[in-house]
Amino acid sequence: MEKWNQTSSDFILLGLLPPNRTGLLLLLLFVFVFFLALFGNSAMIHLIRVDSRLHTPMYFLLSQLSLMDLMYISTTVPKMTFNYLSGQKSISFLGCGVQSFFFLTMACSEGLLLASMAYDRYVAICHPLHYPIRMSKMMCVKMIIGSWILGSINSLSHTVYALHIPYCKSRAINHFFCDVPAMLPLACMDTWVYEYMVFVSTSLFLLFPFLGITASYGRVLFAVSRMRSKEGRKKAFTTCSTHLTVVTFYYAPFVYTYLRPRSLLSPAEDKILAVFYTILTPMLNPIIYSLRNKEVLGAMTRVFGIFFSTKK
Repeated sequence: MEKWNQTSSDFILLGLLPPNRTGLLLLLLFVFVFFLALFGNSAMIHLIRVDSRLHTPMYFLLSQLSLMDLMYISTTVPKMTFNYLSGQKSISFLGCGVQSFFFLTMACSEGLLLASMAYDRYVAICHPLHYPIRMSKMMCVKMIIGSWILGSINSLSHTVYALHIPYCKSRAINHFFCDVPAMLPLACMDTWVYEYMVFVSTSLFLLFPFLGITASYGRVLFAVSRMRSKEGRKKAFTTCSTHLTVVTFYYAPFVYTYLRPRSLLSPAEDKILAVFYTILTPMLNPIIYSLRNKEVLGAMTRVFGIFFSTKK
């Protein structure tokens, strides 16, 4: 098969939206979601930084989640919007590598961070007397740094592999961003080794954390049901259900997409599922965590002067 020069040729992103009025309306919706995500996550980071009442491990982890979501959505939507409005579909070889690296870094790091947040709630509710020791500031910092480092290392290995695959003359990626599994059909070699790497990485960074989170929250909900304080039960249940909502929106499409056998993959279905974890989840996270959290609503009132009803 005829090969092409990796150092000078561009990839082609076939995109997500049709080139008609419906596609334009959907693009405007995605752009609105993008700016909503930027505002919501930036506001969350600012609140946690300036309000001393939110200087706890749970909110430090939440601020990192907001930072990851900011970078997450910024890796896909701006390029998708530019290509659609300009009528171009190309992305440089280097640009594709950079986009893939940041996307995978955020995906893996956020998966580990969500598991850390679940552990924080587990200790706070099931072992409250041990919480100051198990979730000290140093432990929180280690969790955050570990999430970033492990996510970056895993992402770098996948990106380097993808950039060294010999690609054939066809350079059309059937996706709206440089997702490495979507690039594999363009390879001029057997990619079973890499497909195995994807399976292992998805299991380590997404499936196992998801199973761990599910198990921990099962234990948490059991402990919540035995609380004597009705207000305590309500607060703990709200916190758990909030986190489980975020986790489900994030992990479920990811795991379903990356753990399916290659013979069952559907580019159209994969692109639709990708919208959930690359565009919708970064927008929903700050909304869910703010609207269902009285402490965050109180911080908004103090910092931004916004009136929120915080009846107990």
